[in-house]
Amino acid sequence: MKLRNLFAILAVLLLVTGVGLLLLALEWGGGLVWGIEALILCMVVLLFYLYRKAVKPLDSIASGMDLLREQDFSSRLKRVGQSESDRIVMIFNRMMDQLKEERLRLREQNHFLDLLIESSPMGVIILDFDERFTMLNKAALKFLEVANADVVKGMRMEDLTTPLAGEIARMPKDTTRTIRLGDARIYRCSRLSFVDRGFAHPFVLVESLTSEVVKAEKKAYEKVIRMIAHEVNNTVGGVTSALDTVQDMLPDVEQSADLREVMSVCIERSLKMSRFITNFADVVKIPEPQLKEVALNDVILSCRAFLESLCADRKIELRCELCVESPRVKLDQVLFEQVLVNIVKNAVESILSEGVIWIRTSPTAPMLEISDNGIVISREVEDKLFTPFFSTKLNGQGIGLLFIREVLDRHGCTFSLRTHSDGWTKFRISWGE
Repeated sequence: MKLRNLFAILAVLLLVTGVGLLLLALEWGGGLVWGIEALILCMVVLLFYLYRKAVKPLDSIASGMDLLREQDFSSRLKRVGQSESDRIVMIFNRMMDQLKEERLRLREQNHFLDLLIESSPMGVIILDFDERFTMLNKAALKFLEVANADVVKGMRMEDLTTPLAGEIARMPKDTTRTIRLGDARIYRCSRLSFVDRGFAHPFVLVESLTSEVVKAEKKAYEKVIRMIAHEVNNTVGGVTSALDTVQDMLPDVEQSADLREVMSVCIERSLKMSRFITNFADVVKIPEPQLKEVALNDVILSCRAFLESLCADRKIELRCELCVESPRVKLDQVLFEQVLVNIVKNAVESILSEGVIWIRTSPTAPMLEISDNGIVISREVEDKLFTPFFSTKLNGQGIGLLFIREVLDRHGCTFSLRTHSDGWTKFRISWGE
C-alpha cells in the first residue's frame, strides 16, 4: 500500500476521533469544547506538517521510481519545499536529463548503424542462439537469392537451397573463407560472433569479390597470352620458313622421302601450335558486343540446324521447349550464337552417347536454360568452373568457359552451371536482376 494511502487513513482516523471528542464535549458543555477545538486544530496542523515534511517527499521519490521502472525519461519531479528532498529531486531530474540524452544518442547511433548496414554492399546476416535468421540486409538477400527477409526469418542457413547458403552452412564457426561458385561468382564469407549481455550472437558477413578477382585474372592472363603469343608466333614463323626452305632444297629422290615427311610433320605441328596460341589470343580480343533487341526464340531457331549436327554423331537428341511469348532481350547475335554453340558442344562432350539435351526459354525475368543428362559436375569441379585455363577434358585448353564468361559478362547477364539434385546439368542464363 502506498504511503499516501496510509497517510489518508491516518488523517481520517484522527478526524473521526476529533469529531467524536467534539460531540462529547458539546454534550458535557463548559470550556471543554474550546480545548477540544484547539486540540483538533493542532492535529490538523501536525498532519499538514507531516505531509509536507515526510509524506510528500517520500511520495515524490516513489513517483520517480515509477518513472524509472516505466523508462519515462521525459517527465520530471517538482520541488516539495523541503531542502533535503528538493536536493534529491534536483539530482533525480539531472539524472533523467542524462538518461534522456543517452537514449536519444543511442537511438541516433542505432538508426545510423541500421542505415549503414542496409545500404552496405557487404551482406550482413544476424542469427539467434539457435542459428536461425533474425536480420538480413539487402545485399545478403541478393547473395542468398531470397525475395525478402520475412520469407526466411526463423529458418536456418542449411534450410536454404541456394549454393552459397550451402557453402556457408558447411563453414566452421569463427572462420573466414573464399567461396567460388559454379556461376563464376566469388565471395569472401566470415562466420563470426559478437558478445551482447554476456552471450555470443552469431553473424555472417558476405563480400562479393567477383568483379575484383575477374579483373585481376583478366589482366594477368591477357599479359601472359600476349607475351606467349608474341614469342611463339615469332619462333614458329622462323622455324616453318626455314623448314620450307630446306624442304625445297632437298633432292627429289627416294632417299630423301623420309626426311621430307619428317619435315612436313614438323611444319604441321608448328602451325598447330600457332593456332593453339591464337585460340587463347582470340579470347583476349573479344570485340565489344553490339547490343540489339531481338526475340530470344528466333536466335535459337536460327542456329538449331547447326546444333543438331553437333549432336548427330553421338545419337544425341536435341529438344527445344520454347515459350509461346518469345522473350525480348538485348544481345549481340553473332557473339551469342558462339556462346550457344560452345554450351551445347560442352553438353555433347559430357554425354557418352544416346543422351538428351533440352533448350528452354522463359519469358518471366527472361531466361535461357540448356540442360543435359551427361556426366555430373562434382562440387570440387564446380568450384573451379570459369577459372582461366581450367578444363576437365584430357586435351582441353580451358578457354571455352572463359570465352562464355567474357561474352555473358559484357552482355550484363547472370549465369550458372551446376548439376542439380535430379541429375540434370543445367546452364542457366538470365537477363536483368
